Amino acid sequence: MRRIIFIIYFMILFFIQPVGAEESIRLLMLHEPDAPLPSEDAKSLGSINGRIMVNGETYTGSLEIKSDRNGLHIINELPLERYVEGVVASESGKDWELEALKAQAVISRTYAIFYKNLNPEKDFHLTSSIKHQVYRKENKDPLIARAVEETKGEILTYDNKPIKAFYHSVCVGKTEIPEEVWGESYPYLRSVNCNSKNTPYDNWQRRFSLKNLGEAIGMNGIRDIRIASYTITGRVKTLRVTNEGSSVMEIKATELRRLLGYKELPSTDFFIKIEDKEVIFEGRGWGHGVGLCQWGAQEMAKQGRDYREILEHYYPGAILKKR
Repeated sequence: MRRIIFIIYFMILFFIQPVGAEESIRLLMLHEPDAPLPSEDAKSLGSINGRIMVNGETYTGSLEIKSDRNGLHIINELPLERYVEGVVASESGKDWELEALKAQAVISRTYAIFYKNLNPEKDFHLTSSIKHQVYRKENKDPLIARAVEETKGEILTYDNKPIKAFYHSVCVGKTEIPEEVWGESYPYLRSVNCNSKNTPYDNWQRRFSLKNLGEAIGMNGIRDIRIASYTITGRVKTLRVTNEGSSVMEIKATELRRLLGYKELPSTDFFIKIEDKEVIFEGRGWGHGVGLCQWGAQEMAKQGRDYREILEHYYPGAILKKR
């Protein structure tokens, strides 16, 4: 904590700069999705306009530092379009097609406006982690800057309101419907064909000892785990776990991902087998599978489809509008 405070005051002294008058977004700098949020009794240590380094990354804008029993919390207010650039830089692959970057810019902006409208009076509108959408760095790529500039102010709407523009990294075959993941339904989020190709997550394998699996889900002496049900798109919906005492636990695959870690279990599109007291997950894809598939958008762009066509494909019924 002392190191963070030192960095803060060092940056205050040497990099003070104002925030422009354009529309802004308030962002809680959160690197882990399960990290504690500021409590109601968190106290402000002050606000500055300047530059700060957190976990090796530099952020600029209006910075408020709050403190509570969980430590320091940094809320970064910065211009919306600069934030969108940073999200696209954090979320997209290297050397991606311009039209895929434009599609990402539109949905990142839409996602931010949706949460800004949802949390107008809160200290922050959304976080910088995968709890919402990743913002890790300021953009330095001129192609990303171009993608954001050429779509400036554009968002996806339904009934004249910003949509909840979910997106994910990789799906293979079909996208998922939100009812299967969160129990929520949106008319513009349907299962559509997705033709992502040559991705890092076309196929993957993960191994966990039965002991480590039991520690993650809170069940001792696991002897068996089986798939109990599937979603309508063929992903795993629930699993049935049995221990040596024949006690049975049913757990949602989405909850298992959270408990094991989203990187450790990349998606719910998998099958399982047990060998030598290990459970082996063999699967494909990365993420919840709902909405736009980033690698699928990249493939569509390679095939000559523009960002409007990409958005129409993944969000059927949504209308692209300029704010």
